Amino acid sequence: MALTNYEDIVINQGSDVAIEVHLITDSGGAYDLTGRSVSAMMKRSFSDSDGDPDTLQFNSIVASPPGAGVITLSLTNTQTDTLKTRGRYVYDVEVSYNDDSGNSIVQRVLEGQIDVSPSVTKP
Repeated sequence: MALTNYEDIVINQGSDVAIEVHLITDSGGAYDLTGRSVSAMMKRSFSDSDGDPDTLQFNSIVASPPGAGVITLSLTNTQTDTLKTRGRYVYDVEVSYNDDSGNSIVQRVLEGQIDVSPSVTKP
């Protein structure tokens, strides 16, 4: 993968969220995620610390089979219920692995902004 992809997302406040990301190579085939891990985070701004209350870590998994190049990102309704609806969040998704020499490699594969749509009905 040569470039990071950009995609804006809308999340409904108070709802469970699952986002499926399909990664492809420059030649059009599935990006093989075998032996790779994935992480994703959203923040109000790039400069916020990981401990900031407006920072959320997505539950990020490589779907099976890993050769299909599919990542699933999810948040629970409890997590999305705490999101602020004024302003936008930023997010990114990173894939990491160790190369043949044992070096740790991290690739940003997706980034963008998140708008939170407010909830009217609260359980």
